[in-house]
Amino acid sequence: MSTYTAPLNDIRFALHDVVKVEPLFAAMGFEDANAELIDAVLEEANRFSSTVLSPLNAVGDQHGCKLDKETHAVTTAPGFKEAYQQFVEGGWSGLTSPVEYGGQGMPETLGMAVSEMVSGGNLAWSLFPLLSHGAVEALKHYGHDWQKDVFLKPLIEGTWTGTMCLTEPHAGTDLGLIKTRAEANDDGSYAITGTKIFITAGEHDLAENIVHLVLAKLPDAPPGPKGISLFVTPKFKVGKDGVMGDRNALHCGALEHKMGIHGSSTCVMNFDGAQGWLVGEPHKGLQAMFVMMNSARLGVGIQGLSQSERATQGALRYARERLQTRAPKGAICPDKPADPIIAQPDVRRMLLTNKALTEGGRLLAIHAYTQLDAAQHAKDPAERERAQTLVSFLTPITKACLTEWSIETTYNGIQAFGGHGFIAEHGMEQLARDARILTLYEGTTGIQALDLIGRKTAMSQGAGLKLFLKFIDRKSVV
Repeated sequence: MSTYTAPLNDIRFALHDVVKVEPLFAAMGFEDANAELIDAVLEEANRFSSTVLSPLNAVGDQHGCKLDKETHAVTTAPGFKEAYQQFVEGGWSGLTSPVEYGGQGMPETLGMAVSEMVSGGNLAWSLFPLLSHGAVEALKHYGHDWQKDVFLKPLIEGTWTGTMCLTEPHAGTDLGLIKTRAEANDDGSYAITGTKIFITAGEHDLAENIVHLVLAKLPDAPPGPKGISLFVTPKFKVGKDGVMGDRNALHCGALEHKMGIHGSSTCVMNFDGAQGWLVGEPHKGLQAMFVMMNSARLGVGIQGLSQSERATQGALRYARERLQTRAPKGAICPDKPADPIIAQPDVRRMLLTNKALTEGGRLLAIHAYTQLDAAQHAKDPAERERAQTLVSFLTPITKACLTEWSIETTYNGIQAFGGHGFIAEHGMEQLARDARILTLYEGTTGIQALDLIGRKTAMSQGAGLKLFLKFIDRKSVV
């Protein structure tokens, strides 16, 4: 069975020695985010991911989620609910969220390191809280005041979770084709009707409410993507006073049967005139949704990093233990019948490739997240603008590179095991199956390329690229 222990030394080296985050955080107003606190958070995150989440990784794969077709209730794998309760009690869901809404106000860069550990411990489980963070960001920037007051605190606490409802059976990347409609109710809310597919954590038994952010079209909507609005549509109705009411007219119609991440509930969600509230302005829903989507894209990149790390750990451990033939330059363990396969050049090539992609990928991600923090917290407005331009440019790169590399690293992990890598008991084949989704959801690698070249380069006249090249030149001189 595959196990996981967070690479604390590598993470600390990247944060403290390479990027030197402590003075960066201090300059942005994160006075409490000193080296001592950072290391304490990392230590506790490692404990939680390695002792609570990692043992449930195979459990989730084997048991999956179960749908009761009569009640439409979804039951998660054994141990998942208890692990989520520990996650909430530990305050992990609000680590980087605003203090005024119950969060701890830590830098997103520190949150990224924690996310790597959580995903490394159990990728499928990590998907339940992942989109809550994106929902918080969307509502924080575009929600009406009462929506912030009502929805942000329980989302940040983790007692409620969030989803992103974009895709429909006929409309994936081309959101202008969506058919879900929203019709005004007398109380100012809207009746949401339509079907969404591939909805991660659309239904589950971990939290008391699920907040769906749903893209839909108003009756007077112009055609195409300019006619899309965003609605907050909870599983249980929530009034403007924050009181949770009756079950809303929405339900999980089916669970997708997937190649991997079996422990995550991927749902077909049916909205049958469900009560939803408009977020932001009419026909401006994509602006708010892209805030959530970009947050999720960076998060998926971190998931790719986590699977690369786990595959590398498993392959390295096996290569040190597996005795097979002699080393090419002569016996290195003459007292044993054969040498460990780590002495074989091809095995070393795969392990070193994995190590380079993992450590390089981690530094790429940390750089992107420091720019995300700077875009929100830098004292100089011009610096905030520069950082926003750079993180926008780096988002598709981070997502594409780290997820594509996870395919390569999990492949190498299986190869290092040989035939044993194909056998379920070692857990390597699960890593490959789980990682395969990462290049697909939140926009395929091809979509990331289009975003990078089209929106982030051509439309901006290369603003992000120029800043990135300046950064490289500056570092190369140093």
